[in-house]
Amino acid sequence: MKIIFNNKNKAALLPLLVVVCMLLLTGCKKFLETERQGGYNPEDYPYPSGSGPYDQFIFGAYNQLRSFNLHSQAFIAITSIRSDDADKGSNTGDGGANAQTMDNFPLSPSNGYCNTFWLGNYSLINACNTTIKEVNTNQLIVSTNAVKQQTIAEAKFLRAYAYFNLVRGFGRVPLIDTLFEDVAAQNNVPQSSPVQIYQLIENDLVFAAANLPLSWDANVFPGRVTQGSANGLLAKVYLTQQKWALAMAAANTVMMSGQYNLNTSFDKIFREEGENSSESVFEVQATATITSNGNDLGVQYAQIQGIRGAGQWDLGWGWNSPSTDLVAAYEANDPRKNRTILFMSETGIPRQSIYGETLPIANPPNGTPPNLRYNNKVYTNPAVRSSVNSRFGYWMNIRTLRYADVVLMYAEAANEVGGAANIIAARNAVNSIRARARIGAPAGTLLDITSNDQATLREDIRKERRLELAMEHDRFYDIVRWGIAQDVMQAVGKVNFAGNRDVLLPIPQTQIDLSAGVLTQNPFY
Repeated sequence: MKIIFNNKNKAALLPLLVVVCMLLLTGCKKFLETERQGGYNPEDYPYPSGSGPYDQFIFGAYNQLRSFNLHSQAFIAITSIRSDDADKGSNTGDGGANAQTMDNFPLSPSNGYCNTFWLGNYSLINACNTTIKEVNTNQLIVSTNAVKQQTIAEAKFLRAYAYFNLVRGFGRVPLIDTLFEDVAAQNNVPQSSPVQIYQLIENDLVFAAANLPLSWDANVFPGRVTQGSANGLLAKVYLTQQKWALAMAAANTVMMSGQYNLNTSFDKIFREEGENSSESVFEVQATATITSNGNDLGVQYAQIQGIRGAGQWDLGWGWNSPSTDLVAAYEANDPRKNRTILFMSETGIPRQSIYGETLPIANPPNGTPPNLRYNNKVYTNPAVRSSVNSRFGYWMNIRTLRYADVVLMYAEAANEVGGAANIIAARNAVNSIRARARIGAPAGTLLDITSNDQATLREDIRKERRLELAMEHDRFYDIVRWGIAQDVMQAVGKVNFAGNRDVLLPIPQTQIDLSAGVLTQNPFY
C-alpha cells in the first residue's frame, strides 16, 4: 500500500505570478483536491514513526510532484517527444501547434507547454520555500533541531529538483529561494545565470545529503527522499556540468550505501508490483481507489501515453510513441526492447501484452498513419484497472531516478576521469547493467564489453544509457550535454532543429509580459 504525501490546506497562497498564469493558461489541467493525509490521532500521538510537526508543510511540496503542470503533458513533451527516441503519436492535429512544434521544431515563445512547465516547477519551488520558512519562523511548533534540519533537507532536495528541470529547460531563470512579502517584487525577479542556478542546486543537494536519512520506514513513507536521492541527483547535476570527478564520487556514494541494487528484473521494475523496489532512488508516488474512478491522489502521466483505442483499449491519448530509430538501436534479442516498446498487433501478426492480452490491430486515427508503438514502461495491469474501475493509469508511479541510472552515471564519469583503473571500473559498471538486462535471453545476448579504450568505451556507455533508460526522460538532455544534439536530431529527420537555439526552450512570453520586460528571451527566438 502506498502512502501519499498531501496537504490540502496550504500554509501560504501561491505568488500572484503563479495564480495569474494559471488563469491565463489554456489547455488541460488537473488540480488535485484531496483530503489531508499525515494527520495524527491518539493511537500514534505525538507523531507516527519517522514523522514530525512540519509534515503538514513538506507534504504540500510532495503533493506538487503529482500536479498536471509538473509531470504530465508538458513534461512528457519537453523531455521525451523533443528527443530522437520518441514522436508525438496520436493523430496529426492532436495538441495543435504546441505539440507539433515540440516534435518537429521550432518552438514559439507562446507555446503553452513551456509556460505550463515553468508554472509547475515554480509552484514546487514555492511550496519548498514555504516549508523552509515555516521551519525557521513558526514559533507555535516546538521541535528538535534534527527534525528541523531533516525537513529543510527534504524541501531543499525538491527545490533542487525543480531548479534542475528549469535550468536544463530554459537556461537563465529567476532564482527565488525565499518567500517575498511583496508579491510584485517576486514577480519581477530577473534571471540568474545557469552558473548561479547550478550553484544553488549543488548547495541544496549537498545540504540534503548531509541531513536526510539513509532510508525511511517503507511501510509508512515509501518514496520519501533519502541521502541516496540527494547524492544520485547531485551526480546528475555534476555530470551535466562535466564535473567528472565530483559526479563519480557522488554516484559512488550511492553505490556504496548498501541501499540499492540491480536485483529487481528489468521486466518487473515498471509494473505496479515493481514500485519502490531496490531500484528506486527517487520515485513520484501515485495511487488510486475505486471511489473516484481511480484518479484520486494520482498523476496523469500514464494516461497521456496509454494506447489510443476504443472500448477496453481506450487506455489514453496515444502520445510519446517510441521512434523507429530507437527500435533499430537495440542489439539482437535484447529483452529491454520489447519491455520498453509496446508493439501493437498488425494484420496477420497478433501480439500480446506483458499480461497475455491479445493486443488490437493499430487502426489509423482520423486518417493519419496508425500508431504501431507505445511506451511499454507505463503499461498498466488489467487486474488493477478492474480493481479501481479505471483504464487510465493514474496510479502509476513515475520512476524519476533509478539505480541503473546512477551506475551508468558512475561509469560515464569514471571513464571521463580516465586512467586504467577508472576505465576498468567504468567498464565493469556498464557490464553489470548488461548482465541484468540479458537475464532470460539466448546465449550470446548482450555480451560483456571488453574494450579498455576510453573513446570506444565512451560510445558504449552512451549507447547503454539510451537503451537502459529509453523513454525515461533523459535522452534529450544527454545528447545536449554530449554536444551531439544537432547531428542526432538531423539524422532522424527533425531537420528544423537548430543546435544554437533548440537546446533550450523559449522563455514563456506570458512570463516576460507579466514581468513587464524584466525577463528577457533566449537567443534566436
